[in-house]
Amino acid sequence: MPTMPDVRQMFAPASLATTAQLLSAMSRQQLDTQIQQGKLIRVWSGVYATRKPTTRDRLAALDLLMRHEAVACLGTAAALYGFDTEATTAVHIFDDGTRMRPTVGLMVHQRTGAPIRRVAGRLATTPAWTAVEVARQLSRPRALATLDAALHSSWCTPTELARVVDEQRGRRGIVQVRELLELADGRAESAMESEARLVMLDHGLPAPALQYEIEGRGSQRWRVDFAWPDARVAAEYDSVEWHAGRDEMLRDRARFAGIQELGWVMIPIVSDDVRKRPARLANRIAFHLGA
Repeated sequence: MPTMPDVRQMFAPASLATTAQLLSAMSRQQLDTQIQQGKLIRVWSGVYATRKPTTRDRLAALDLLMRHEAVACLGTAAALYGFDTEATTAVHIFDDGTRMRPTVGLMVHQRTGAPIRRVAGRLATTPAWTAVEVARQLSRPRALATLDAALHSSWCTPTELARVVDEQRGRRGIVQVRELLELADGRAESAMESEARLVMLDHGLPAPALQYEIEGRGSQRWRVDFAWPDARVAAEYDSVEWHAGRDEMLRDRARFAGIQELGWVMIPIVSDDVRKRPARLANRIAFHLGA
């Protein structure tokens, strides 16, 4: 009985191999056994890895299938730059004439004329182009979150985003992106902060200062998500993840108390305030601003 090859020794960790390469060292039955035992993981049809593939592994596997480097776009490119607010799971690439067919987990796009650069060892659409491409396909709140995140990442500037908006004029969703670009701010540190700020602006509230630092007694300094310093009103977006443990909760409560002792009104915001009760949230803030 033939000895079963150890694929984990045949290929370095995280490396990839095509079916043809594997069959050069083992029989089809042995290959099927390795797959059934979980020693080989299917990345795409005809390409396998020795561990659960990352996005970069999946792109590298496409390189093998296409026989040249795949170009990442949309959410996949945004993830490479670090400003993917949508937790993209599918891999998005250009149709460059190779005639790759979309399949489960793979989206192939026509993007004629899109500028390309290299990031983290991969080819991808440029940061500003990527941000605008993603934003014009999303709802207003999520589009603003993408623009904010792109600016926060420092991969692109407002001027570069505005130039791409002009280059993409006439495309679906570009009018909305042009309007939102005037509101985009790289100081936002999360997508939900961006959504909350849009609620405030849409309801006619004064634009808040973002990531505002409040000086406490002695050497204490606290930073808040939103602030209206003249009214001594601040607002904070609270996520479930932020209060992941007892220590975090106690530290946050002490911070709130310290800011309130200085005469500030602290307004907590949760996701339901932003997405289900936006008018009520705006009225609550307006009340404290006018009190």
